[in-house]
Amino acid sequence: MREMDNALDPFSRRPEEDAEPARKPPLLLSHLRSSALLLSTLTALVVPVAACHAEESPADLAFGRRVRAYLLAHPEVLQEAFDQLQAKADAGKAADARSAIVARKQMLERDPRDPVLGNPQGAVTVVEFFDYRCPFCKAAEPDVEKLLAANPDIRLVLKEFPILDAEDQTHISEDAARAALAANAQGRYDVVHRALLAQKHLDEDGITALLKVDGVDPNAAKTVETSTSTTAQIADARALARALGIDGTPAFIVGDQMISGAQMDLLRAAVVRARKAPQR
Repeated sequence: MREMDNALDPFSRRPEEDAEPARKPPLLLSHLRSSALLLSTLTALVVPVAACHAEESPADLAFGRRVRAYLLAHPEVLQEAFDQLQAKADAGKAADARSAIVARKQMLERDPRDPVLGNPQGAVTVVEFFDYRCPFCKAAEPDVEKLLAANPDIRLVLKEFPILDAEDQTHISEDAARAALAANAQGRYDVVHRALLAQKHLDEDGITALLKVDGVDPNAAKTVETSTSTTAQIADARALARALGIDGTPAFIVGDQMISGAQMDLLRAAVVRARKAPQR
């Protein structure tokens, strides 16, 4: 199997497989950048400078002193400002994500190459971007299965999105994705998909053995795994994720809403909203 092409450079939700799942929010770096910008601006008001500027009038200097005195007396204003800035940034990102999702709705929900679990004719479409080595994807899998069982009108579109290889410079995540797509060609995607997510540790030999156990012809599978069409399908999923700003797994999309991470309560709520939304 070949090395991953055009791998993303993720900076969040990348713990080692065997580590206890503990991660920082995917937007932490942008949050910190925004907070740092605001802090530097407010610090300029609070910390006295050693020199005056010629363009500053006495009124300007007096105003600056009053602002500084107020902030020193009420430092909670700084937190309020941080929160307001972050809320505004989050709202902007959510709006951008919704626009990107709407513009790519067909590719997200109706790419004929993508495996579909649940009810292929279901009225509610849930799209999941995942990596077979992602511990959070593995942890979410039982809840995803429960969601499908409780909601027979859901069609779950699965986007093979192997990104963990970029962190440890291996190709195991992509090997697993290619193997799953090969199983799909033989009508065995559902069992192989679940089996791959159930494995705590994956390696090349283990993936091959798993295919055999689950009734996949290894010779036919190898042809699909190494095909240009499989390479293109994985590359297209990566490009789509990049366009939507998805930088970690799992990521779910329901309607025009994106749910980052295994936030099952939000996912269930999104399904309810999608069911009530007018059909287009």
